[in-house]
Amino acid sequence: MSMPPPVTIFIVEDNAWYGELLEYKLAQNPDYTIRRFTTAQSCLDNLGDKPDIITLDYSLPDGKGDQVLQQIKERLPEVAVIAISGQEDIRTAIGMLRQGAYDYLVKDEETADRLWNTVGNIRKQLELRQENTRLREQIGQKYDPQRAILGESPQVRQLYALIEKAARTNITVSISGETGTGKELVAKAIHYGSERRNAAFVAVNVAAIPRELVESELFGHEKGAFTGAVARRIGRFEEAHKGTLFLDEVAELDMSLQAKLLRVLQEREVSRVGGSSTIPFDARLMVATHRDLTQEVKEGRFREDLYYRLLGLPIALPPLRERGEDVLLLADSFLREFCTQNNMATCTLSEAARQKLRHYSFPGNVRELKAVVELAAVLAENDQIQPQDLPLRHLQPETAVADTISNESLRSQMAAIVQRYLDAHSGNILQVAAKLQIGKSTVYRMVQNNEVYIR
Repeated sequence: MSMPPPVTIFIVEDNAWYGELLEYKLAQNPDYTIRRFTTAQSCLDNLGDKPDIITLDYSLPDGKGDQVLQQIKERLPEVAVIAISGQEDIRTAIGMLRQGAYDYLVKDEETADRLWNTVGNIRKQLELRQENTRLREQIGQKYDPQRAILGESPQVRQLYALIEKAARTNITVSISGETGTGKELVAKAIHYGSERRNAAFVAVNVAAIPRELVESELFGHEKGAFTGAVARRIGRFEEAHKGTLFLDEVAELDMSLQAKLLRVLQEREVSRVGGSSTIPFDARLMVATHRDLTQEVKEGRFREDLYYRLLGLPIALPPLRERGEDVLLLADSFLREFCTQNNMATCTLSEAARQKLRHYSFPGNVRELKAVVELAAVLAENDQIQPQDLPLRHLQPETAVADTISNESLRSQMAAIVQRYLDAHSGNILQVAAKLQIGKSTVYRMVQNNEVYIR
């Protein structure tokens, strides 16, 4: 468990006796570093030391509390200021709170105790803020492109360059590629490399949401907007305010919603379903699809005006079969990670197994490779994976790998992988979805369509 952060407190109080009283009370916590000032100017001159908390007497010899508070907030917007006054004036209190004061305390015999409690609450918030910062840094490291997207092929090197360029600006990014190539991973790498990294990354898989609920999911709804709307719901656009909204499988939007999405993007504001007011938002948009949007436009299934609105910086992800030796680099990484997570002895691929992976077309791309090598680690008789441990289908000679794989073969390959995981996890759909990093609704749909079975 990490130690709580130290807290620096400025006490600004011209009454020496009262200032000593507050300092004595707060000094009971050894983690508090306390400095006292008797004038507003002396406090302002030392703001470069960046205190965490300031207790501010409202009536100082060289300035009123509201004026001093304004100057403090202009220089240190995040600092928590606790106003302390000798008069119980509700208008003054409200004015200070509106200006950004954390709390307003009236001087009496209980002020020191109330201050102790207020500072304690602020410290808890500082701890949470520090923990959130630490977690964001970890997430940012996790989604650093060269850590999250392994590869040494020219295609991946070009992808790194595009991600870096996208992260510098707020341009809309459209990501295309076959299923399993890592479109959401690329979107996260861009987000966590951008200036919006400390705000939310909100991902929505349009294809996984029932069509009648997509509008509510994206834009929110008011209480009573439709049957079952028992409370107001904030939409994903609002959730992504100041951050990034990632719309996966955007080509699955029906035409009416495409028109509404276009208006939202043009106006930069949303209206909740059943609501009359508009809510402005500031969210960066990234979209992804495995379909060819230009073809969708030609065939009348996707609006041309929306297509150009979403195009922005296009990033096309290469299929795994075009990435050469990256397949072995990824396989080794997935094996190490899986063995570590499952407290297993580290598995390696025999040369014959590596050759088998080289000659396979991987219609399910990186996602399929991950599933295959993890299952192979479980099936292997010892710490070296042999060709028979790799559950590959549709094996082809390297020279005969087709440029395109039929939807039917891809679907059957996905079904085979999901079935193996269902069998290995006793039919637990949630575990299977988590292991394969796919939506549980996808697994449910495959069960309902009799593509896979719970045995």
